[in-house]
Amino acid sequence: MRSDVPRERLRFLSNPKMPPERRRRVRQDRKTQARPDGRAGARWGGPPRKAAPSCQRKSLAWPRAAAAAISVASEEEKRLRLRNRLTLEEDKPAVERCLEELVFGDVEDDEDALLRRLRGPRVQVQEDSDDSEVEKEAKDNFPPQKKPVWLDEEDEDEEMVDMMNNRFRKDMMKNANENQLSKDELQKRLKEEFQHAMGGVPAWAEANKWKTPSDGLFDLDESEEDEDDLLQRTGNFISTSTSLPKGILKMKNCQHANAERPTTARISSVQFHPRAQVVMVAGLDNAVSLFQVDGKTNPKIQSIYLEKFPIFKACFSANGEEVLATSTHSKVLYVYDMLAGKLIPVHQVRGLKEKIVRSFEVSPDGSFLLINGVAGYFHLLSMKTKELIGSMKINGRIAASTFSSDSKKVYASSGDGEVYVWDVNSRKCLNRFVDEGSLYGLSIATSRNGQYVACGSNCGVVNIYNQDSCLQETNPKPIKAIMNLVTGVTSLTFNPTTEILAIASESMKDAVRLVHLPSFTVFSNFPVVKKKNISLIHTMDFSPRSGYFALGNEKGKALMYRLHHYSDF
Repeated sequence: MRSDVPRERLRFLSNPKMPPERRRRVRQDRKTQARPDGRAGARWGGPPRKAAPSCQRKSLAWPRAAAAAISVASEEEKRLRLRNRLTLEEDKPAVERCLEELVFGDVEDDEDALLRRLRGPRVQVQEDSDDSEVEKEAKDNFPPQKKPVWLDEEDEDEEMVDMMNNRFRKDMMKNANENQLSKDELQKRLKEEFQHAMGGVPAWAEANKWKTPSDGLFDLDESEEDEDDLLQRTGNFISTSTSLPKGILKMKNCQHANAERPTTARISSVQFHPRAQVVMVAGLDNAVSLFQVDGKTNPKIQSIYLEKFPIFKACFSANGEEVLATSTHSKVLYVYDMLAGKLIPVHQVRGLKEKIVRSFEVSPDGSFLLINGVAGYFHLLSMKTKELIGSMKINGRIAASTFSSDSKKVYASSGDGEVYVWDVNSRKCLNRFVDEGSLYGLSIATSRNGQYVACGSNCGVVNIYNQDSCLQETNPKPIKAIMNLVTGVTSLTFNPTTEILAIASESMKDAVRLVHLPSFTVFSNFPVVKKKNISLIHTMDFSPRSGYFALGNEKGKALMYRLHHYSDF
């Protein structure tokens, strides 16, 4: 057997007395000598293996090394990209990240997966698909909104609005405890104020006013049928308010009726138009002015100036088409035609020998004009022609007169404290009685519903009678005697619903009261004693639906108040 190891060395290895450590070292040296390149070697006792060519060794080693290097580089590049992407994602808003997840997928997906998704087949939306379906699908795919983790209880508290430090909000306070209101309560209060100012909810603000074409808004035949049916029926189409409570009258101050035409002369007449939302103010400044009533600015419509004619009394006709005016020292009666815009002076009435024409009354039906004369005479004229129909006479001097609600009777109060009742058609005296406790009569008024007659005397007492008793009894007893005034009662006015009687005296400041009917008690909150802004009252009037109350004083101001109980003008 052939061996390249020297015999001495073999002999040395075969020696049993050789230490084990040295024997292992010798064996390692033998292996190194047998395989010098570390790869090609031969077994002991056999021929040596032939080494592979150098080109073949290079071709086998290069693919494995290159693949390992590429793999390492790819992993490192992916790691860097992921780190950079996560860094950018942290700076983006949540909405943008949510949108990117919806369009491109999860941010954790690698770029290869994203490229595969983008190169994939696109979903073609059918041409006949509805847009609402696409929107619905997009909404379904959108991630649900997360609820907040923490809620602050103070955020849910209603924000309070200060009412005292704002002059507009201060007027809307109903009592002293409403220093602050929530936004919802303030909004409701503003709606109430708007409805009171407009006399109810306007037609354009009604929720059920606007209808779709399918609801019949454009059905002309149906609307014409409804109109014909309305014209064929009769009745009261104006809704009446509920009973007025006693004690406190809910009301507020409005802008003066004549604020756009201020004057310092005494206001002798203030009256609301019977059909339009207009108020007339006349005074000793020789002018009659008309104002539009809105409760805020009351814009002026027109002013009629009468030269050297200080107005003693001005009044609308029953239909509201004319304005009649008399002076303090003239016998001329001016008639202003509002439709034609002409001023017609009536210098002389045939058969009327009065030197001065001052106080007069217009009948509710618009047929007659009653002029109070001297020496106990009062004259009945035709409203249409201004001609004398007849004259009536009472004992003593005529203090005041008025028509009944049906225009068939005339009530006249004398200076002797007596009340006369006359028939208009026959011009005969129906009854005469003494006003209880009165020494000198100053004023008289009748209610619209034909129930009451109020008589004011010089001692401040107002006696309220039943009209039937005034016609049938020779000595009727008053239902109630109002004694809240201490000076002569110069003005008496019933409101249209016969729920309020306004009494006033021009001899004392703030001497005005509102009496509740039928309890015959005075409203305690009017007038406000602390303000002292009413002064001496010479004239009063209620609007046609009792929504407003006006006063004229000697300072040239036509005070106006909004009565909240009544929703209409």
